[in-house]
Amino acid sequence: MITYFIFGILAVSVLDYKGAFENPPLSHLMKPVDSPWVAAGPVLQIFRGLVFSIALWFFKDNFLFKKYGWLKLWGLIVGLSLLSTVGPTPGSIEGLIYTKIPVISQLKGYIEALPQTLFFSLFVFYWYEKPKKLWNVLSIILVIIIVILCTLGLIVPNQ
Repeated sequence: MITYFIFGILAVSVLDYKGAFENPPLSHLMKPVDSPWVAAGPVLQIFRGLVFSIALWFFKDNFLFKKYGWLKLWGLIVGLSLLSTVGPTPGSIEGLIYTKIPVISQLKGYIEALPQTLFFSLFVFYWYEKPKKLWNVLSIILVIIIVILCTLGLIVPNQ
């Protein structure tokens, strides 16, 4: 949730998601960035996080406490979540094959997704590698801040 929020905010600002999502072909797939669902998105990542944690739990011994474990985790996430999705998600191999979305439009998403998943993998790996109460407290504080910001995004009217 933390890396998702940080890289999402950066991507919206730097990659002009507002313009991209308001115009075809992405306007047919994506909600506008000022949609309440988009404002709630980072908080709703809690559910995605639960799925990730349950799925990864069974394989944790393959990447936690191992040399380059963060790289193994990152490869797993990139391979299964970005490149090889179940359907033709933009940017996935099937998306590149089956959708009419221009390749360049699909690949722009990797500017956000690759560093976000890399930092997520590094964060998880080092959190387990060097557990400290500080990481738990800092994570809780950041999640609370994200929830508050998303809630404000939902209740404060757009101008």
